[in-house]
Amino acid sequence: MFASTLLITPTSATDTLSADDFKLQSFYKTVDFFNFVRTYATAYNKTPPPADWHANLYLVYINVNGFQLFYSGLINITAGQGALTIPVQSFLEHYKTPGGKDVLTSSSFIMLLAFNDTANSKHADSPDINDNLYASFSLGFDLTSIYGNNAKPSLSSKVTTIPLGSSDNGLTWEWGMRYTNLTAVWWRMYTDPLNPRCDLLTPIAITTYEELTFTYKLKLNPANHKAELTANYVIGRMTNLWLIYWPLYPLPLLPVVTHLNSTGAYYLNGTPIPNGPTIYQFLERQHIKMSMVLFQNSLVLDHTTKSTFNNQNVTDAEIDVSNGAITTEASNEKIFETDFGTKQQYKLYNYTTSTESTYNATTRTAPRLGYAKNPLFSIHVALLKYVPIIVKHIDQPLYQKAKDHMLNMTYADCFYLISYPKYSGFKVTHDPTYTAYIATTGPATELPKLFGIILVGGIIAAVVVGAVYVLKRRAPKTQPTQPATPTPTTPETPATPTT
Repeated sequence: MFASTLLITPTSATDTLSADDFKLQSFYKTVDFFNFVRTYATAYNKTPPPADWHANLYLVYINVNGFQLFYSGLINITAGQGALTIPVQSFLEHYKTPGGKDVLTSSSFIMLLAFNDTANSKHADSPDINDNLYASFSLGFDLTSIYGNNAKPSLSSKVTTIPLGSSDNGLTWEWGMRYTNLTAVWWRMYTDPLNPRCDLLTPIAITTYEELTFTYKLKLNPANHKAELTANYVIGRMTNLWLIYWPLYPLPLLPVVTHLNSTGAYYLNGTPIPNGPTIYQFLERQHIKMSMVLFQNSLVLDHTTKSTFNNQNVTDAEIDVSNGAITTEASNEKIFETDFGTKQQYKLYNYTTSTESTYNATTRTAPRLGYAKNPLFSIHVALLKYVPIIVKHIDQPLYQKAKDHMLNMTYADCFYLISYPKYSGFKVTHDPTYTAYIATTGPATELPKLFGIILVGGIIAAVVVGAVYVLKRRAPKTQPTQPATPTPTTPETPATPTT
């Protein structure tokens, strides 16, 4: 039985964090990082952020049998105005292998990516450079130029956390986060490694998802030298879709917007469009598919790591890994594994027929620079590059190696795209497994006192620059380009993606 009940709880209140917390076997907290910074700024010769800046993160820490896991999930950020919600998820694991190697690994979820295959698609049912890619990402975008005085979709969602619970023997742990009413802006995205870009000035759609839920289950098996983390992803059904058509520049016209939901299609003023499709019919007809973009990284002190699939190097490669696992080794010792083959199928719940079916997910690795250098991820880059600071007070030599490469997207072991070809805007459930190969059982590690302060500060310090910039950014009233996006043939019909 679990020591604490796994109930979803609201995140309206925040906790405090002290260095002594890291002497515990575990903790879970919702922390306002800016409050934390204001408390310690003077002592660490830092300029405190303004009093009306807040950044809430859900933090989970587990320290058992010499294995350490630190998880962070972004709840919201505010800089004196409306809160911005970005579903960024990341976990970092530190441990020693059976062979005595000192290992640091990390995995991060960075976004949902919708797509449809084209006639020139390189990889069927998986987003590639030749497909139509639609980045789905919640940012603080000013919608006035699109909606005028009409009612606008909310760009903030409700976030609840699932408390950390453990089994009586302390070897099984569960926790998670749930974003509800998650509203996201879609942009055309291009992942050419030589010219990665996105059309941030001309969003092509706004969507509302019923939920986006991440739950995690960690099972430690010291006798078998394994720490298995199963990450369960739930993409809730899409409830609303606003399609945005930008008239050809330089005509000084407002964009044409059509609204689709489960009952049909509507003009922006709410008038029904005759014979307009429902949101699910539209997504099915346009062959819109959904995927998740993640990346992982690892390092081993005094050793070089290599990640492979069936002896093929996956770094910067395009390899279908759906029916197996990406294995990371150091000097011929397996240190980490990301397994997709054990649970290749995902569940799709069809709300129009009230039926649930299973389909095969398609998982493929992708070249790094198309994502790592894409300006869409400026916040992620700003956030993740500071994570290695937490290693400084665990192992100084390990930190020297980690500080410039660990969680730097450019140096990732691999990017991988988990795709759900059968979608139609319905609810998707899927759960890949991550396995760390750990040494035999040992006592929990008592970390230095400074670790707690540097841990939280290092992980999220850079969000200040990236997120505050996005919160204050406003789209211009005129748009300089016409992207290759879903477009209606006339204002009376919903926009249609090119194929």
